[in-house]
Amino acid sequence: MATEIRVPTLGESVTEATIGKWFKKVGDAVAQDEPLLELETDKVTLEVPAPAAGTLGERTAKDGETVGVGALLGMIEEGAGSKPASAPKEPRKEKEADSERTSIAQASGDSGSASLKDAEERTAQIAGGAPTERDMPPAPSAAKLMAEKNVSAEQLEGTGKRGQVLKGDVLDAIARGAPSQPSETPTAPRAPAPAEDENREERVKMTRLRQTIARRLKDAQATAAMLTTFNEVDMKAVMDLRSKYKDVFEKKHGVKLGFMGFFTKAVTHALKEIPAVNAEIDGTDIIYKNYAHIGVAVGTDKGLVVPVVRDADQMSIAEIEKEIGRLGVAARDGKLSMADMQGGTFTISNGGVYGSLMSTPILNAPQSGILGMHKIQERPMVVGGQIVIRPMMYLALSYDHRIVDGKEAVTFLVRVKESLEDPERLVLDL
Repeated sequence: MATEIRVPTLGESVTEATIGKWFKKVGDAVAQDEPLLELETDKVTLEVPAPAAGTLGERTAKDGETVGVGALLGMIEEGAGSKPASAPKEPRKEKEADSERTSIAQASGDSGSASLKDAEERTAQIAGGAPTERDMPPAPSAAKLMAEKNVSAEQLEGTGKRGQVLKGDVLDAIARGAPSQPSETPTAPRAPAPAEDENREERVKMTRLRQTIARRLKDAQATAAMLTTFNEVDMKAVMDLRSKYKDVFEKKHGVKLGFMGFFTKAVTHALKEIPAVNAEIDGTDIIYKNYAHIGVAVGTDKGLVVPVVRDADQMSIAEIEKEIGRLGVAARDGKLSMADMQGGTFTISNGGVYGSLMSTPILNAPQSGILGMHKIQERPMVVGGQIVIRPMMYLALSYDHRIVDGKEAVTFLVRVKESLEDPERLVLDL
């Protein structure tokens, strides 16, 4: 008896995914719960485990193909497997198509190209009932959005299987200004490279995650009235506290004491005083969040992801460090769940780990604020009338000026600075 392999539920509002790669070949033996393939969604990459033990008998979806929730991916046959000596058998429909192609070709004889075209169209219908690339209808989610935004198919270039238009293609077209607001200065086509240069180039299709990152960042710039304000913080007090207690902290809590725990706690204190930075715009309404789910930007080999520390305002520094550690490992291993990625109300991005001295972070829509941390660098500072060397860090707060006033943004950043320069306030919840 064969067991079906299907696309699992992908999370709220996620209806389709792209097959990243198969880990098993047809004929390979598989154990129950062993990873079979990798799926890429707009938000995370996840593995599909084997629903039963046996042999991978068929793979009905290929690498790079877009599939919907519940779609059939393949079949597992009973019994231990071994790699087949020959190529996998063709699906039944493909066999029928070959037979039909031969019959039609024999019947048409030398009647010309028109008969050959009819034969090809008939073959395509038998092979899967799917229309040709030219007639491939948009995905249902894409068709709905096209109707809502008055976007025509002629304005779109489909990136799905057989050129199918996906929802992301429609969103990209809208971001470029189609249809009601076409760009007055369209982007010039890529100039052809000389032959000697072209041979040294490599063209790689963007992953689904990278496409989503690009689209969301551009949407944030196009939607929000984004502004950035700066300050700097003397990190000596935090560094001294961390140096004094890091060994005892790690022994008791089983996790290292880093800087993110202090920054996250400082941010949650400031959000309580300046709630507009923890809010979002929904149409003509402002939604104030009476909780703090803090997104922590993590760089991976597949791109930037932002897992969320939920209810960080109710956590101790130790609890925050444990959760950040768990999320960081999951992000690097590609094990983040949809729940880990959803619901953030404010984001912290630490470019300092890569050596960044200053930056202007882009909002993680629909959030109204993001804090950028940077490299700690010793600089001469005036303290009590004396020039001393201090470990300083530049802070950058990007915010949506539609909802956050300049005074509120500056006050928020000053509160973060004050908490970090006097970290006992964080421990005592002052």
